[in-house]
Amino acid sequence: GHRTFRSCFAEFYYISDQSERFFSEKKLTEPGCMKRSLLMPDALIDSDFGPAVAVQPAPKAADILVVCEHASRSTPPSLGNLGLPDHLLTSHIAWDPGALGVAMALAKQLGAPLVHGLISRLVYDCNRPPEAASAIPLRSETHDVPGNNDLTEAGRQERIQKVYHPFCEQMRREIRQRKDRLRLLVTVHSFTPVFNGQHRSVELGILHGQDDRFARAMLADTPQGTNRKVRLNEPYSATDGVAHTLDLHGAQNGLLSVMLEIRNDLIATEAAQSAWADWLAPWMRKTLQEVAT
Repeated sequence: GHRTFRSCFAEFYYISDQSERFFSEKKLTEPGCMKRSLLMPDALIDSDFGPAVAVQPAPKAADILVVCEHASRSTPPSLGNLGLPDHLLTSHIAWDPGALGVAMALAKQLGAPLVHGLISRLVYDCNRPPEAASAIPLRSETHDVPGNNDLTEAGRQERIQKVYHPFCEQMRREIRQRKDRLRLLVTVHSFTPVFNGQHRSVELGILHGQDDRFARAMLADTPQGTNRKVRLNEPYSATDGVAHTLDLHGAQNGLLSVMLEIRNDLIATEAAQSAWADWLAPWMRKTLQEVAT
């Protein structure tokens, strides 16, 4: 049997059999939309929230895991638009524009699996622990989120159970299945060029959590002659609460880890997303070889 779910990327059929559930693409609505991602059976929450996480598979020998927590701007039908106008749900407050396209291309180049979210961070931010106030934000930049105000404890727990827990379980599964090979966890994000009225000149931020080894080595390995503005821990750092995935799934599993923050005006097209992946992949592979030896 099948049922449909409308996401910001496409309308998919959810097809199930004894061994797997997977997406088959019906219609593209965004550049860089996933072509096919695998959804393991117990990661599917059978509710009007729909699935919270998907995986772009890779060979068992993969030594890198790529993650894109803020890949989607989709909200469950039961939550509507969270009280926000449509134009805000297509803006950076709801997701990381361009990040999924880069993550998909980067994972392909690195021969890595990709775990990515399917629900907007305004519903639940999978890069935050449940106890963090920003996990379900009352305000994003200059905008209040009415659907998150006056949320009951039961409503909060529902989002944790239906969004955060499936995402974390999929992460644990990928790491557990690949524990003998994995060496590096990479999370891919994008940021807006103007935030709270302040212009940001940085183009690529290389961020770290508890373990700074890979981030510092990658910065030191910045390709010669690049004209891109690369900075360590900009425009965010772990003190802003953005290192949850790196620490929980990376450091606690003995993996090297790094978070990539790319300015979203530079990855607005599929061609630009692919170009960034082409630039990043050999750089990261070189750094991994150096750090891991």
